[in-house]
Formats: sequence, C-alpha cells, structure tokens
Amino acid sequence: MSSPTPDQRLADFQDIPVIDIHDLLHGDELARRMVANQLGRAARDVGFFQVVGHGIDHALRDGLITQAKRFFAQPEATKMERYIGRYSHHRGYVPPGEESPDPTKPDMKEAFDLAFELTSDDPDVMAGTPLLGPNPWPDLDGFREPVAAYYDAAYQLGRALMGGFSLALGLDEQKLLSHVTKPPSQLRLIHYPYNPDAEDAQGIGAHTDYECFTLLLPTAPGLEVMNGKGEWIDVPFQEGALIVNIGDMLEIWSNGEFVATSHRVRKVKEERYSFPLFFACDYHTVVEPLTELVARHGQANYPPLKSGDHLYAQTIQTFRYLRERLAHGDITLPEGARAVGSLGQHGKRKEQHDKEPKE
Repeated sequence: MSSPTPDQRLADFQDIPVIDIHDLLHGDELARRMVANQLGRAARDVGFFQVVGHGIDHALRDGLITQAKRFFAQPEATKMERYIGRYSHHRGYVPPGEESPDPTKPDMKEAFDLAFELTSDDPDVMAGTPLLGPNPWPDLDGFREPVAAYYDAAYQLGRALMGGFSLALGLDEQKLLSHVTKPPSQLRLIHYPYNPDAEDAQGIGAHTDYECFTLLLPTAPGLEVMNGKGEWIDVPFQEGALIVNIGDMLEIWSNGEFVATSHRVRKVKEERYSFPLFFACDYHTVVEPLTELVARHGQANYPPLKSGDHLYAQTIQTFRYLRERLAHGDITLPEGARAVGSLGQHGKRKEQHDKEPKE
C-alpha cells in the first residue's frame, strides 16, 4: 500500500497542534524523543504548530516588542538612515512599498531586518557571500541589547527544534545541526500600520517560507493555514506561545515527509506587530533528500538545491532595491534560480493550477 501524499495527509486537519517542548530542552534522551515524535506528527500532518514551555520568558519577548515600537515611532528620515538598500548584505530598515513578491502589489508594512551577526573580517563576509555580515544597528539608545538577547534566545531554541526534527525523522540528533554554524537566519521586526483602506480577500498573500522553518512571535490573531482541501484554518492567538511552521528546505531534506504548508495573514485595519525568525541552514549547504529517507521512500522526490542561493534568489525577486540592481546589471540571479513561491505546498498548488485546462 502506498503512503498518503502530503495533500491527502493535510486534507483532514482542522486545528493547529500545541506542543509543550520543555522536555526537548531539559529532558533526557527518552523525554526528548517523546517530544520529537509530537513534532514529527505535526510536521507531517499539518506543517504548523504552536509551542509552549519554550523558555523564552515574558521579559525577553516584551523587550523585543518595546524596542520595535520605539524604532518604528521614529521619523521616516531617521529610520531611512538604516535603509536596507544602503548595505550589501540585506539588513536594515524596509520602508512601506519596498517589499513585494508581486511587483504590481507593493506591501505596505514596514520592517527592520537583522540576522546572524558576523564580523566584517569573517572569511565568508570578506568573500562577499550574499546575506552574511554585521547588523546595521540603529543609533537608538537601549535598542540593541534586548533585540540581540531575543535573537540569541530564539536562535538557540531553533537549534533545539532542529535537533528534534532530526530525531523525528529517525536520524541522529546532530544530523541537520551539522549544517547550522553561521546561517543567514533572519529576524524581522514587522510593523503593520493602521490602514483604514485594508480589504481582505481569501487566498491573497498565500505563501510558504524559504528556509528550514519559521519561529514566530505574534502579538495579535490573523494568521491562517491552508489544509489539503484548500480551506483556510485559523491559528488561534495564544498568549506566550510561539508559532512554528515548516519551510521549503525541511520539506526537501525530509523528501516530502514534512510539509511546507501555505499560510497567509488576514488584512485588517488595526495596527499590529509580528516577529518571525526564519531559521536557515548555512549558505553553502546543498539541500537534497537525505540518503536515509531516499532509501526509506524508494526514490528522491526533489532535485538538489543550494540553500543560500535559493534564499538570495527569492530575496532579489522580492525587494525593489535588489530588482533595480539586477536590472542595472550590478548583481545577477544565482544559477538555477526559481520563481518566487515555486516550492512547498504553495508551489505544488500553483503548478497544478497552471496545468489545468483553461475555459
């Protein structure tokens, strides 16, 4: 009997699991494996779940939120001193309209993007590897310390989850972590200003995430996940919980056992904030179905992909300043670059839709 496809597995879910991961962080091997089994079920059957018992306390979360509000309350000219287009490694302030997966529909949120901190004399930085380098911290007293403290805590939590995903796949706990030494794992401080003209439309903004997985600190409801029937399932807001969703790289590594599930954020008039950490593997990692899983499944279901090049290509196609550099010949797309949204569940649905006969 053949195994169910991802869409068949996803078809049934109507809610989002909540998993207590305390024992993954503090338990013995047996306790960690028990939590990993829960992570595996959620990654296979939903692609989304919430975690509690994660150890990132209220003070750390509140410190991040407070500093984000301070930063975005500054005058536009002050924020633009750290404009993301001023830097060669894609970090800094993202003004409204800068980011747009679809160039005809600019996204009106604003953001401050930072990532794994590397010094200017790091060999990969000196070699000009895209997305790697130091963070352009704002000249705002009291900003850097609490934001960096949250990043460090979320990054370490991401490492623990990566170990749990390895266990869930029947692998050694360090199998995937061997590819996480200085990854371009990005933390975004996102501000959705009050928008009296916001109009929601079912399905608009649906996407999967490019990296291994995302660890999200939300401050309001509005996130929705697509099940296998194409229905939008609400992710309930739970105070103190963090939301985790599988990304494209883990779907590929797992040879499709784990599913990068399409999701979106409803458009609302209210002002709100959001803080995703996109947990990535090292830039030069070639991601392909793991040999253990190819043997288990009988074939590889995905071609190899260089993780950093894929992330960089998606970024170039999404940000206005990079599209302009591309058009002027200042940068080039990495070899084999895919179109935005061509992987994961969202990519499969788009490919299937494109193949359907038109009226």
